[in-house]
Amino acid sequence: MRTFNFLSPLSICTTLGERIKRLRLAQNLSQQQLAQMSQSSLSSVRRLEAQGQGSLEFVVRVALALQAVEQLDGLFAQPIQSIAQAEAEQALAQRQRARLPKPTLKSVAR
Repeated sequence: MRTFNFLSPLSICTTLGERIKRLRLAQNLSQQQLAQMSQSSLSSVRRLEAQGQGSLEFVVRVALALQAVEQLDGLFAQPIQSIAQAEAEQALAQRQRARLPKPTLKSVAR
C-alpha cells in the first residue's frame, strides 16, 4: 500500500480513483453498471476513476455500490494514544447543548 504523506492532493485523488477502478474491475463491473448502482452518471464514474474527482457523497455511494464502505471507517478517525485521551473523547461525544434554566415562580413574579 502506498503512503500519501509525500503526494500532492492531485496525486492522492488520482491514486484513489485508480483504486476504485481496480476494485470495480475485480468485481467484473462495467463503468455503466457502477454508475447505475451508485445512482450517478457514466461521466461521473469516468471522472472519478481517471482524475479522482467527485463529491464526498458520490464517493460514499460508489463505496456502498462496491461493498467497500467499511474501508471509509478509519477516514479522519482520531487515533487514541492514552486512556485519558479515550475518556476525554467519550466525554466530548456525550456532551449536550447547554440549556437555559427553567423559569421559577420567583423569577416570573418579578
